[in-house]
This record gives sequence, structure tokens and C-alpha cells, in this order.
Amino acid sequence: MASRIEDYGLIGDCETAALVGRDGSIDWLCWPAFDSDACFAALLGTSRNGRWLLAPAGEIKRTTRRYRDDTLILETRFETDGGVVDLIDFMPPRGKASDVVRLVRGVGGRVKMHMELVIRFGLGVDVPWVKKNPDGEGLLAISGQDMTVLRTPVETRGQDLTTLADFEIGEGDTLPFVLTYGASFQPVPEPIDPEAALRDTEDYWTEWCSRSTYDGSVQRDLVMRSLITLKALTFRPTGGIVAAPTTSLPEKLGGARNWDYRFCWLRDATFTLLALMNSGYTEEAAAWHNWLLRAAAGAPANMQIMYGILGQRRLLEWEAGWLSGYEGAQRSASATPRMRSCNSTSMAS
Repeated sequence: MASRIEDYGLIGDCETAALVGRDGSIDWLCWPAFDSDACFAALLGTSRNGRWLLAPAGEIKRTTRRYRDDTLILETRFETDGGVVDLIDFMPPRGKASDVVRLVRGVGGRVKMHMELVIRFGLGVDVPWVKKNPDGEGLLAISGQDMTVLRTPVETRGQDLTTLADFEIGEGDTLPFVLTYGASFQPVPEPIDPEAALRDTEDYWTEWCSRSTYDGSVQRDLVMRSLITLKALTFRPTGGIVAAPTTSLPEKLGGARNWDYRFCWLRDATFTLLALMNSGYTEEAAAWHNWLLRAAAGAPANMQIMYGILGQRRLLEWEAGWLSGYEGAQRSASATPRMRSCNSTSMAS
């Protein structure tokens, strides 16, 4: 069962994003881009549709979480009878590949930990074949065009189409888990240094926040947190801004209004731009302006209410009948696949 929406934290690399539950499970991630098929889709189904759990093996007495100041680095603290452990989740600014880094850091005592990695490409349905990396470093999961490689010093095992690990963490110790995406027909992505990636990610976000011209002293932390979230929704290669990194979450529990918002809606992006520009972030505004000129080129009468993150005009929605839907969300009765009517304003109402 997926966590409540309000219990998820967002991490991302300005090309895609993941949702991390308070229970230590990443239940949503589309790779390599916002509009790619999800490889973790437990948000819309069950754990068998893909997730990555890292949490204490025993009873958790208390859970707290926070973002590091002026960053998109999420820290979840678990308190147990045996001790206290921090789970640090982030996605470094993308280099040649995209990475999800999870650091398990002992704070006090000793804590028994458990990991479950269920990779399901194709929006929670495609089971990859898994093997060790030929160079002996990492575990590869491959299906079609998609590939991930898991690197960690912790010993893992396979069971019931799931990668598992059980280990202990002591005070002052840190154990890294790095999951990297790459195209299956390309060489396996090179490993990264998790601690260096943490520093680089912190530097990236704190430098970006330092450019803000917001001069209000009231609720500055909330304002900056909102701006960071908006920045995380920008697709850096093109300047497009997605309305949300998720799809199929109903506007009302049990309802049928569960559209795909991983597109660039002109209305939503305009509001986002106003917030960024009012805080001094003109580079993002200029990048979006150039994206819009490319996407909407042609007769003004043919302008659509939304486009893809690359500027695509013909956008498809698919009904994933193998997913149960979030909190009983109803599926539309229309055929599969279904093409969104982009020239209509009804979708925005």
C-alpha cells in the first residue's frame, strides 16, 4: 500500500524526479525523463509494480524528516529501540548519467536495516533480467531499452524477482546505495563517489538559492522551499516546465479526473515563471520563452494548451489496466491507448 500523498518527499535532478515515502520507500520514478515510463510505480499500484525500500528491519518508534537548508537533499531519521539512523536521499545534478543516491548513516546505537529493490520498467509491468556487471562491480537490471545498475558495498541477494539486503549500521558509519540509469545498448555508466556527489548536490542547490532576490523576512524558508520545488520541475535540456512529476493521481479520491500532468501546460508554466521571475530567476524564464517559441511555432490559432517537455504536440495517454490506481481512482472507459485532445480547453477546466 502506497503512502499518503502528504507523506512523500520530492528529490530530482531537473530532468526527472522521485517520490520518497516516510517509510523509506521510493514509490515513483520515471527514468530517464519526467515523461518516461515509471520503473517504480507502487504509487499507483502495489510494491510488485516497483519500489525501492530502505528502512529499519524492526519496529520504528519515531520518524522525522527534513530537507537540508536551501537544497533538495531529503533526510529521514528513524528512531528504534536499538538506535537511530538517518536515510539521506538525493539525485545529483546530472552528468553523463542519472543517479539516485541513498546514504544510510548511523546516528546512535546499532540498527538492523532491510532493503527491497523491485524494478519494474514499462510503468510497473516489465520484469527485467538481473545479472552482475561483467566488471564485477554492481548489479544490472535490463529490459528493452532500459538499464539500471545498483552499486553498494552491502551484500545483496535475489528472491521472488526482488533484490534484497539485510545489514546493520552503527553510530558514525555510512553505507551508500547508488542506482544509476543508462540505455541498455550503451556501455554501463561509470560509478560515482557518493560523498562527493552529496557535496556537489548541496553546492548546486545552495548556489542556486543564493541568487534569489526575495527580500522578505517573513516565511523565507517556505518561499525558498517553494522555489526549489518549482526549479525541480524544470526540464533543464529544453527549458520546459512540467505541471507535476506524477500521473493518474485523482483530483478527488475515488474519482475519474486523474490526468497525466507530466506535460508543459502553458497556464501552469506561466504561474511558475511569475514566481521565479519575481525572485530574480530570469535564466529559467528565458529558457522557457525559447522553449515556447519552438513548441508553438506556426499559426497562433493552432496553439495548444500544453506540449511535451521537448515541445511535442501529439501526446498520448495509456490506460495501465495492471495498476490498481491510487486510493481507488477510477479508470476512464475510453479505449487504450487514448490520445489527449490537446486543442481542447476542456482538459484544463
